[in-house]
Amino acid sequence: MTDRLSATFAALADPTRRAILARLALGETSVLKIAEPFEMSLPAVSKHLKVLERAGLITRTRDAQMRPCRIEARALKEADDWLEEYRRLWEERLDRLDDYLRILQAHNNDEKDKQDDHSKPRKPNKQRKREKQRGGEK
Repeated sequence: MTDRLSATFAALADPTRRAILARLALGETSVLKIAEPFEMSLPAVSKHLKVLERAGLITRTRDAQMRPCRIEARALKEADDWLEEYRRLWEERLDRLDDYLRILQAHNNDEKDKQDDHSKPRKPNKQRKREKQRGGEK
């Protein structure tokens, strides 16, 4: 699978080939129709199609004079499955980092609250005692 996977990613590395796949995602079509939006020769488009075909991303059939192309989702699924393993790994790591940052933030908020309590101006001892005797602070 790794060799096929390498071929898939190499084929996907080119923006023209990605555009061809996007077009084929809409449905099967001819090489001439695929070539229309590109400012390149038909042989150049054909080379891109060969790369996609070798990677297993498309298939080309023969229908009389026409050679329709069709996207093959299986190769894309293999690449997606491979990427999903790493997506899960990084999501788990980022979730753990998020939890750790929340703990740090809560700790910092607790420390700030303690500092705020200590920084409030306190009444002189005699005044506090008098207020306590009267039934509470005023």
